[in-house]
Amino acid sequence: MRILTKSGLVFALALLVFGVSVGLAPLAWADKGEIMVMEISQPIGAATAFLMEKCLDDAEEAGYACVIFQLDTPGGSLESMRRIVMAFLDAKVPVVVYVSPSGARAASAGVMITNAADVAVMAPATNIGAAHPVSGDGKEISETMNSKVTNDAAAAARSVAEKRGRNAEWVEKAIRESVSATETEALELNVIDFIAKDMPELLEKLDGMEIPDKGVLRTKDCTIINYQTTLREKILSVIANPNIAFLLMSLGMLGLYFEFANPGAVFPGVVGVISILVALYALHTLPVNYVGIMLILLSGVFFVLETQIASHGALAAGGIVSIFLGATMLFDYDVTGLRVAWSVLIPTVLFVGAFFAIVAALVVKAHKAKIRTGEDGLVGEKGKVTQASSETQGKVLVHAEIWNARFLQPMAPGDPIRVASVDGLLLIVEKDTER
Repeated sequence: MRILTKSGLVFALALLVFGVSVGLAPLAWADKGEIMVMEISQPIGAATAFLMEKCLDDAEEAGYACVIFQLDTPGGSLESMRRIVMAFLDAKVPVVVYVSPSGARAASAGVMITNAADVAVMAPATNIGAAHPVSGDGKEISETMNSKVTNDAAAAARSVAEKRGRNAEWVEKAIRESVSATETEALELNVIDFIAKDMPELLEKLDGMEIPDKGVLRTKDCTIINYQTTLREKILSVIANPNIAFLLMSLGMLGLYFEFANPGAVFPGVVGVISILVALYALHTLPVNYVGIMLILLSGVFFVLETQIASHGALAAGGIVSIFLGATMLFDYDVTGLRVAWSVLIPTVLFVGAFFAIVAALVVKAHKAKIRTGEDGLVGEKGKVTQASSETQGKVLVHAEIWNARFLQPMAPGDPIRVASVDGLLLIVEKDTER
């Protein structure tokens, strides 16, 4: 029998330690003394999905025992719900969804989110269900897409329920028939794992639960850490809205127009650039159609060119059409349930159209107006003779200035005159017979 060398023994011990550590890796969460809690009491949208994903990433990085999402939602965007479900399934940290407090609900997209958690819990006097797919604003999806979206959502929810060991038939029924259940019914139907009246009871019941591939939870004496959103995340939660993003983009277009129409104004240009960048950042978190973004940006190009090219309003009209088409194409409404609301889109386009109609009218009026500056601006101006050195030459007062003049007929000091033409710095004047 061959005896291991010292280096071989060290290598073998290292392999043993590695194997033990890998084998016990799922139990690592049980040794952490802190729990991350995040409250979700709003419709599910892009900002909500972003914050929940960020919360899971932070919890995994810090090594928390688990993450508890305290949920109360009427539902929301299908696209955002899918992002959250995928994040739950990919999470290395145990995920708990707690429908709470009493009176809360997990409706529509909330059903799928609860279904995807490692542990699903409800508080007394709460309900879950009514998960038939609807748009982001709560309206029914068009009939052409209804069957496709419903079948897709039902298949996805059933797959997740089976993975989590829950009642897949009821979850599918909640999607197809919009059925709902109280917390006691949900427990009897194996839709949730247990009922907890408050957070202390929840932690007590979680303690000792084994989570597949993630180990045994030790939550009884853990410290609760409430997830704190950063200023950036708070701003994103406000602007990550189709209507807000569109309004910011429109404001940016107008700001750039003002800046190019009045070079050196600075402030409109600064506001315009900031608005466009913030809008693009918000749209980055939303499921957008990039053709829609390009059309809206193209409208800004048309508006700016209108200040540089005498198109008699053609470029401005193109910009208005472009911004309207871009807004309507910005989101695939039947799939994502998101769109720019007509109550925002129509007034914005009408305002932009009225603005450029007024600007075009002022430009036409300015072109037709009499020239007030330069040599051409002096023609037709009136004044009087201040000095007559001869019958045909002298000085006249025009525009509060003394000019050398040549008289087209004999003049005397004090005679009213009208400028007939200009020859360099010499005014050719005639008597003003209207006075």
